[in-house]
Amino acid sequence: MPSTHRTPLADFLSISSWPNLLAGAFLYALGAGIVVYRGDMFDWRNFWLGLALVVLLQLSCSYLTTYYTRLQSPMLDRTADGEGSSGDGIPLSRGMLLLLAITTLTAGAMITVLLLAAGALTPVVVLVLGLAFIFAFAYAVPPFRLVYTGYGELVMAILLTNLVPALGYLLQTGEMTSLLGTLTFPLTALYLAMVLALSLESYYADIKAGRQTLMVRLGWQRGMFLHNVLILVAYLLIGIGMLLSMAWALTWPRLLTLPIGLFQFWQIWQIGNGGKTRWKLLRITAIATFAITVYLQAFTLWVG
Repeated sequence: MPSTHRTPLADFLSISSWPNLLAGAFLYALGAGIVVYRGDMFDWRNFWLGLALVVLLQLSCSYLTTYYTRLQSPMLDRTADGEGSSGDGIPLSRGMLLLLAITTLTAGAMITVLLLAAGALTPVVVLVLGLAFIFAFAYAVPPFRLVYTGYGELVMAILLTNLVPALGYLLQTGEMTSLLGTLTFPLTALYLAMVLALSLESYYADIKAGRQTLMVRLGWQRGMFLHNVLILVAYLLIGIGMLLSMAWALTWPRLLTLPIGLFQFWQIWQIGNGGKTRWKLLRITAIATFAITVYLQAFTLWVG
C-alpha cells in the first residue's frame, strides 16, 4: 500500500496557505488602488514594503496557529519527529514551526523599521498596524487563541478585509478616507458568508473534533440564516454606497457578482429546506463570489 507520508515541502506549503496570501495581496492592492484611482502621488517603495509586511504577518499567524494546534496534540508532533508510524506523519515539527514564526516576525519588525525610517509610520498607520498584529496574535496564540472559539472567523474577516486594505491606502497617504469603509464593508460580509458556507460541510466533523467554528457556535440553522443575511447585506451596502455618491465606475464591477451571490444564497436556502447538497459546487460558488468581487474592485481601481 503506498505511503501517504507528507513531504516537508508539501507540509510547509499547506501551512503557508497560498490562497490566503493571494487574498491578502489583492486586498492590500485594493486599498493602495484608491490612491491610483484618485491620481495622487504613489510611493512604490512603501507599497512593496507594506505588501511584504502583510505577507509576513499572515505567515507568522499561520505558523503560530499550527504550532499551538500541534502543541495541544502531541501525537502529531511525535510523528513529525519520526517516532510514530510512517503512514500519516507530519514532517514539520513544532520546533521548526516556531522557528519559522520567529523568522517571519523578525523580518516583519525589520520592515517596520524601514517604514519608520522612510517617514511612513504616521499615528494612524501605527494604530492600524498595531490592531493587525493584535488580531493576528489573538487569533493564533493563547490565552486568547480565537481560532477555535467561534470568533476567529470574525477576527480574520476584520483583519483581511478592513485592516489590510486600510494599510495599503494609509502607507501612501497617511490619513483615512470614508471610501475605504464603503469599499471594504461589503467584502467583510461576503468573506464571512464564504467562511460559513465552507464550514457547513465539515459541521459535524468539527463538533466531533471539538473545533468551535463560527458555524458550530451558531448552530447550522442560525448559521445558514446568517449566511443568507450577509449575502443580502453585502449587496445592500454596495447599493447604499452608490446612493452616497460613489462613482458608478466603482459600483458596477461589484454588481457583476450579484448573480453568483444570489446562487450561493439559493444553494444554502435549498440545503436548509432539505434539498440535495452539492458540496463542491457550493465551495466554488462561495469562493467565487468573494474572490471575483475583490479582483474586479481592485482591477477597477488600478486601471480606472
